[in-house]
Amino acid sequence: MEHPDHDRPATGKGCPVDLPAALGRARSARRPDPDTPAGTAVPAWPGRPLPIPEARPAELDLRALLHLSLAAADGTGRLRPTSSAGALHPVDTELVVGADCSLPPGRYGYDPLRHRVHHLGRQPDGTPPGVTAELSVTARRTASHYGHRAWPLLLLDTGHAAAALFLAARALGVEEPEPHLDGRFQSPLAAVRVPLAAAGSRRPRLSTSVFTPEELLARRSTPPPMPGTPDAYALGAVLTTAAQAGGSDLRWCAAIGPPRPGLMEPAPDTTTPRRAAAGEARPTLAAWAAGQAWIADAGAVLLARGCPSDADASHIRRAHLRAGFAVHLAHLTALRHGLAARPVGSWQQADLGAALGATPGQDWIVHGLALGTLHAAEENTA
Repeated sequence: MEHPDHDRPATGKGCPVDLPAALGRARSARRPDPDTPAGTAVPAWPGRPLPIPEARPAELDLRALLHLSLAAADGTGRLRPTSSAGALHPVDTELVVGADCSLPPGRYGYDPLRHRVHHLGRQPDGTPPGVTAELSVTARRTASHYGHRAWPLLLLDTGHAAAALFLAARALGVEEPEPHLDGRFQSPLAAVRVPLAAAGSRRPRLSTSVFTPEELLARRSTPPPMPGTPDAYALGAVLTTAAQAGGSDLRWCAAIGPPRPGLMEPAPDTTTPRRAAAGEARPTLAAWAAGQAWIADAGAVLLARGCPSDADASHIRRAHLRAGFAVHLAHLTALRHGLAARPVGSWQQADLGAALGATPGQDWIVHGLALGTLHAAEENTA
């Protein structure tokens, strides 16, 4: 993947961030200051907005790809296929379009509110057929509400957006889209390459189910409360999906409630999770997750853990991007199994390893997904 703008600041505007210091502040007990203006929801792309043409036979359908992944479903821009902390949606998308797509070759800025593109210039020399979606962030949108806690949320949101593009491409029949989540660059933070599948080609697969367009458009974060402990089969499917998609920097477990509260983790060579620790963890998780008391009553909480205190900026980016990517896939898996599910991204003083008796500072909670068997609306009428 080319990164022609890798020296731009990660904010998309302003100065580069000291990411290890920013993560240390985000993990502290300090509370954010009062809200500030979030600014515009879409970059001020130059030129006039252009509709995305319908795809002709054998062309990659960019209109459908973006509709299933990033496009807003209402005029406010809050309702979108991707999860975002506070529904602030800080992720901005540039498309590097090659041949055989429903847009002419070139570089485009995408407006998810109007489902339109702005032509920014020609594509780099040697751009292959297909499209690469480059993902960067406008940090101000998330910082307007979360303040010093914004940076891990920005990275998680970018991982969710990459997963949405990946799943949309799979739903449209692309054999193996290529997520680039290595964390090496400040901008773009991540990218998803959607190639044109050659006849008879077989690329190595990132193991995950193919979700239908209907499932992708219906995905939503369930509002709390979310009681009810998932059964072993459903919890195992969610844990397995996350572990397969999360990369080598993260470990995965799930805190479950009654009748036998404890921590469950993926087991090798089986889809049934194994018990890693006994005891009730959910009240502590609620305190660590910005004091969201409802988490103490969630049926289970999937947890991504890792990213030690001495991690450098590339490691921090990679771990958080992968966590967002994996939780997005796990969220869809949970919904397919009839579970209620809601991502939980803000964690303070959440040193899970230290709480379990291991060396402090090595095993922090990076991301979470609250799970339940009973949706709030069902509980209210039960």
